[in-house]
Amino acid sequence: MRTALRVLLNVYDFLVIYLGVAWLGILCLAWTPIALIIYLLLPKRRGRAAGRYATMAIFRLYLASLSLSRRFSFDLHALDALRDEPSLIIAPNHPCLLDALMVISRLPNVGCVLKSELMNNIFLGAGARLARYIRNEPVRRMIRLASRDFDCGSHLLLFPEGTRTTVCPINPLKGSISLIALHAQVPVQTILIETDSKYLSKGWPLFRKPPMPIHYRVRLGKRFEPPQHTRHFMAELEHYFAHELIQGSAFYPPCSLPAQADRASQLTSHSPS
Repeated sequence: MRTALRVLLNVYDFLVIYLGVAWLGILCLAWTPIALIIYLLLPKRRGRAAGRYATMAIFRLYLASLSLSRRFSFDLHALDALRDEPSLIIAPNHPCLLDALMVISRLPNVGCVLKSELMNNIFLGAGARLARYIRNEPVRRMIRLASRDFDCGSHLLLFPEGTRTTVCPINPLKGSISLIALHAQVPVQTILIETDSKYLSKGWPLFRKPPMPIHYRVRLGKRFEPPQHTRHFMAELEHYFAHELIQGSAFYPPCSLPAQADRASQLTSHSPS
């Protein structure tokens, strides 16, 4: 009986993974023609607002669908505190492909720095252009557009590692975040993303099934004031991430990610008296 239940659960897990990927593709493709039409009809400011709000709603629906399967859980409520904050650079670590979706799903006015090839992606390109997301190259243009985007009170999502984490606790950070913060004079809000799975980490095949269930948790980290010296700022930022991530990594062993309350008690028990 137990063997049969394990087989059934394994089949169910495969269905969740495969149908989850397909569902995200359907949502993005359904939004693409609508985003193209809105991009042509609405002025830039209204189109940007509509595009960002719709992207938030789509990603929130997708993550809620995964949560309904009971094989994924997302603790993202900490991000809600940022909704009404003035302009910020939001700087998370980057353990997996779902990181951007998790952050954007909670914030209605967040821009994003994307790899240039994603702006022409059939699934993401139209929505990204409508939301006025920013290509990551050339660097000078990226800095100029990012600084201008703050004029409407928006947040900017920028992963300091530049790619998904491959070196624990964190990859060497890219200097573009300090250049934007310096040029625009906006603070940098760090975000700590932790999980108990390597699912969709760097090099993980899209349809490979991981051990399940999978848990994700997002915590607000330290907020850094706009830098005056970029090299010192980058060293301080990298040191902070390396020492704040649990166990020297964003990745816990399977099914071992503690709840927020447990995490708070861990910090209290390890703090100096």
